[in-house]
Amino acid sequence: MQDPDNPEKGPETGAEKQAAEVGKRPAKSRHILLRIDSWIDSTVWNAGFRAAEIWEDTTIFFRRFRVRGWKRMVFELAGEGLTLGAVGAVLMLVLAQPAFEATKEDWRNRGDFAVTFTDRYGNVIGHRGVIHQNSVPIDELPDSLIKSVLATEDRRFFDHFGIDAIGLFRAMVTNAQAGEVVQGGSTLTQQLAKNLFLSNERSIDRKITEAFLALWLEANLSKKQILSTYLDRAYMGGGTFGAAAAAQFYFGKNITDVNLAESAMLAGLFKAPAKYAPHVNLPAARARANEVLTNLVQSGLMTEGQVIAARRNPATVVDRNEVESPDFFLDWAFDEVQRLSPRFHQHSLIVRTTIDMGIQKAAEDSVETSLREYGEAYHAKQGAMVMIENGGAVRAMAGGRDYGESQFNRATKALRQPGSSFKVYTYALAMESGMTPQTTIVDAPISWGNWSPHNYANRYVGRITLETAIAQSINTVPVRLAKEKLGIQPIRAMAKNLGVETPIRDDVTIPIGTSEVTVLDQATAYATFPAGGYQSRRHGISQILDYEGDVLYDFDRDEPAPKRVLSEQADAYMNQMLSRVPYVGTARKAALDNGILTAGKTGTTQAYRDAWFVGFTGNYTCAVWFGNDDYTSTNNMTGGSLPAMTFKRAMDYAHQGVTLRAIPGVENPPPSEKDVVKAVAAKPQDGLPQLIRPRMLSVQSTNVLKKLGEKFKAAAPLTPQKVAIAE
Repeated sequence: MQDPDNPEKGPETGAEKQAAEVGKRPAKSRHILLRIDSWIDSTVWNAGFRAAEIWEDTTIFFRRFRVRGWKRMVFELAGEGLTLGAVGAVLMLVLAQPAFEATKEDWRNRGDFAVTFTDRYGNVIGHRGVIHQNSVPIDELPDSLIKSVLATEDRRFFDHFGIDAIGLFRAMVTNAQAGEVVQGGSTLTQQLAKNLFLSNERSIDRKITEAFLALWLEANLSKKQILSTYLDRAYMGGGTFGAAAAAQFYFGKNITDVNLAESAMLAGLFKAPAKYAPHVNLPAARARANEVLTNLVQSGLMTEGQVIAARRNPATVVDRNEVESPDFFLDWAFDEVQRLSPRFHQHSLIVRTTIDMGIQKAAEDSVETSLREYGEAYHAKQGAMVMIENGGAVRAMAGGRDYGESQFNRATKALRQPGSSFKVYTYALAMESGMTPQTTIVDAPISWGNWSPHNYANRYVGRITLETAIAQSINTVPVRLAKEKLGIQPIRAMAKNLGVETPIRDDVTIPIGTSEVTVLDQATAYATFPAGGYQSRRHGISQILDYEGDVLYDFDRDEPAPKRVLSEQADAYMNQMLSRVPYVGTARKAALDNGILTAGKTGTTQAYRDAWFVGFTGNYTCAVWFGNDDYTSTNNMTGGSLPAMTFKRAMDYAHQGVTLRAIPGVENPPPSEKDVVKAVAAKPQDGLPQLIRPRMLSVQSTNVLKKLGEKFKAAAPLTPQKVAIAE
């Protein structure tokens, strides 16, 4: 075909046409790319130019506000203030998070319960919850009581918003002049926040949370409601809670009938109920009441003429013997009741607990005697103990020295590093993994990342058996086991399976006990070993009944059977190793008298902040802790010293007159008394005075009564029809 534009040119072939089209395509593509590049360049340039114009216009606009001289300083300070204020607001929001969490739950629900607690034998040991028929509306309370409380606890209660800056400043000045803490700065609202949501633990975090909660209470409750709740919930000594219950207990009368002298005595109890409880120390209570009367005059709420009669005729109290109530245990048991409450609807309850008041008294006396005799020398001010009988029943709980002075339960709420007492979880996992007490491992310096643990006194012995390593509490061995053979996650899982409820940190240092736990955690976990490797099923409540006598909850009936968490062989190996610690290891002061085989493990944390001994026999498991609430170091106190001695004193008492059980897997007979004395003589024995358990019945008589009790418990309950037929 001939090209019409060029007659001389011959027909164009297909190949030539395709080549011509291919030659045109790159030119067209380049044209499009150039247009895109041009558009990008112009757009970016225009955007930059426009931004520069806007910046210049903005700068020119703000120049009219430019100030110089002293005005500039004011504006600079205001700008910095706004910046710091924004940062502070974010920080305050972060600090307020614990308060938000505390108010999520139905905090009023705690007052819905009226619980009467009995010990394991059915004897009444205390009450918890607000008994509403005893709670009196604020408008019906005596004017003298309201004024006495406000004059003593918070004179500016109706003027502040939950935090009293003026009162706080006044308290700081007074304390500075006195050189010690003689006046508190907490408002009544702050005290209520602490009673409702927090503990008595002394820490900056707790005080910050308390302040936020006080503001929350002020925003959600009226002043009358705050005052009424405070008077209903405060601990008043003698196992009583609330002013109404205290009036009945101390004076035998209704709260609406108390006079000025009695009101002053009640108001004086809020500061230190154990110290000023009139049934314990009437002179101190009357002296404190006289201070309250002085506060009334100084605050202008009453005149001297109005209080003079109360000064001359102080209050008298009902003659009562001192009521010994296991308050730390009851607080924990009350929490357990509320945890179980979804299973039933009644809130007026009778709760049969597992506590043995004889063992409880021995536990309290052991902790207090240890601190009184050795606390100053060791620079230790607090201690805690939990004792669990084989089977899981909590028989004793001491959460501190004095419940009236501090209601913070160090047995259930204080998180402390367990030190070497945590090593049992690593060794238990090793036994479960196929190792034996005779398995050898190298005791030598070791590093894990940037961490290099050391043994006590930096001594290393080379190859060593596991049973010797745990007896001598060598640090490098459990770390080497964790690093080279076991891993951190399986150790955490083992601790959880054995009964530690506190979350364990995911940290390479946990094999030597850096992750905090509670005393109750340790007692629960160690109780697995004498249970043959089964869950210890720790519990403080055996039955819950309503006032009609109907059983709403029964532990044996309603809780699942214990599960095996440690194989029989691994449990036997652990018992064999731990039973050597009190005789040839670090806990020689813990070996019980009369040839009772004892097993356990000591624990001492860095800088001697915490000292532990957790041990067991075939009958009981007991965990003991000593230290300070403010985390200051003790004076070189180790787990083998005061904790071991205290353990021995309480456990010697608990084992008097009981049928001894063997520790599973320990074939060797218990060491004789001569062997124990010989072993303990390796170190100076500065033991505590021994508690003697009064002999009430012979072992044979006790066994007969136990069998009768089991038969009665298993018998079908009597119905009214059966009773009528019997009559």
